[in-house]
Amino acid sequence: MDNKNVFVAIALSMSVLLFWAAFFETPQQTSKSVSQNKEVNENVITPSIDTALKIKTISREESIANSKRVKIENNNITGSLLLKGGIIDDISFKNHKQNLKNKKNVEFLNPAETKDGFYAETGWTSINDKIKVPNKDSVWKTIGNNTLTENQPVILEWNNGNGIIFKKIIELDNKFLFKITQQVQNNTNKSIDLYPYAQLTRNKIPDDIQNFYISHEGFIGVFDEELKEDDYDDIEEKKIIRDANEGWLGITDKFWVMALVPALGENFKSTFLYNDSFKANYILNNPTTINPSSEGSNDVRLFVAAKEVETIDSYAENENINKFDLVIDWGWFYFFTKPLFFVIDYLFKYSGNFGVAIVIITIAIRLIFFPLANYSFRSMAKMKAVQPEMMRLKELHKEDKVKLQQEMMSLYRKEKINPASGCLPILIQIPFFFAIYKMLFISLEMRHQPFFGWIKDLSDRDPTSIFNLFGLIPWDPPSFLIIGIWPILMGASMWVQQKLNPAPADPVQAKIFAFFPLFLTIILASFPSGLVVYWTINNILTIAQQWVIMRQTKVKTN
Repeated sequence: MDNKNVFVAIALSMSVLLFWAAFFETPQQTSKSVSQNKEVNENVITPSIDTALKIKTISREESIANSKRVKIENNNITGSLLLKGGIIDDISFKNHKQNLKNKKNVEFLNPAETKDGFYAETGWTSINDKIKVPNKDSVWKTIGNNTLTENQPVILEWNNGNGIIFKKIIELDNKFLFKITQQVQNNTNKSIDLYPYAQLTRNKIPDDIQNFYISHEGFIGVFDEELKEDDYDDIEEKKIIRDANEGWLGITDKFWVMALVPALGENFKSTFLYNDSFKANYILNNPTTINPSSEGSNDVRLFVAAKEVETIDSYAENENINKFDLVIDWGWFYFFTKPLFFVIDYLFKYSGNFGVAIVIITIAIRLIFFPLANYSFRSMAKMKAVQPEMMRLKELHKEDKVKLQQEMMSLYRKEKINPASGCLPILIQIPFFFAIYKMLFISLEMRHQPFFGWIKDLSDRDPTSIFNLFGLIPWDPPSFLIIGIWPILMGASMWVQQKLNPAPADPVQAKIFAFFPLFLTIILASFPSGLVVYWTINNILTIAQQWVIMRQTKVKTN
């Protein structure tokens, strides 16, 4: 095996990063999922989700200013609730900013009539609409206070004029959880059956969505223990319906999520669909029967959350929500990725700099794999030492492949070389390298964290560019020409590392490998700089270790 070297490992790692999720992490639809063209008995009780909404060009500020609202605020979020429809459609995260320049809060939820509308509604429906229930045009009135805080719930009321009164008691904790209790007072002389539902609506795919397989953005849910992730493109093509006895569902961005959790122990039907807007909803399969002069109720939990690991984990445990921690896309190597986060988070709190934490954890991982890497590099050093003899044998027996193979095996035995011994240690390390890569890619905690010098945000690309001499020339290159200092250092370290390894015998393969550092430099230039720092430091440590072994075995580099 001619190419058993660390460079192959890097190539394999990048292949995993680019293609693993495409083949293994993309969920397959089960028999519970149905297309729009397949006839489904929906019992005519689905909430009015098929009504197309005409999206206006009104601004967010204008929409909020020109409507009656209930203010929402705690230490983590701020916003308001629209009384028309009783819709939660205005939420911003106080502790997370849009960018480093204007320090404006991240605006996650937006009113329905805006281009980027994203909102949550809850309500009731009845078979064949026999009972007049509140809808998006119904104006609720407040009972008592007009501000929702962690210590002060809000009560909304709507009277259908036919003897039935609807109430919503909305509570907010100190972070991101809304608890909504829906009550119905039946003042008629007949029993009524109502079906509670909740729905999330998003007018369009976010402009900043990262169409990359490493991190899922779109529809997500856990249904009877099974995680399901559906892309926006999937939902545009077909409606997906699932039945479950427990679980949750939502729409997730890379760093933010809105999710619904039905009442525990209730069988529900979930629907992901697109009809001029994207919708994720559920409706209970069994009605709430309310006798005359009686009251019925239903509870729903709504999360409008920043995907902070500690916060999400505490909700999963304290609220007894099965697998809710999977709203953070830990990926296939969950059992590596998540523990690595806790390590780097500790190092971040200890050092006070997330970039320093990346350097420390990279060194730690190299130390853990030091014996394996040593074994691999010594094998490669032996291969490099006998490479001139291998080339001589290939030239001598180029017309006789069988003889060449025999001579090569004889050479391996004589020099005590196992051709595969350099590859296995590298392959063992790949899952760990992928896990740290994944962890850094999805980590909200790294967002807007500085390193040293020009790196002000480790979750963003290196802002410098070789095409304006790293800022010396007063010109802003287009995004595809922004190839910064750290990506160049990464590419240079990869090139040096390549020179320490045995060269491929095939000339065509050698040319491809020679081009690879430049190719990855261009590709990784747009990646978060924290990832590029990790790759660069890892390369430098690998070079140092390999160089020492080469010196010990007295092997000349290329």
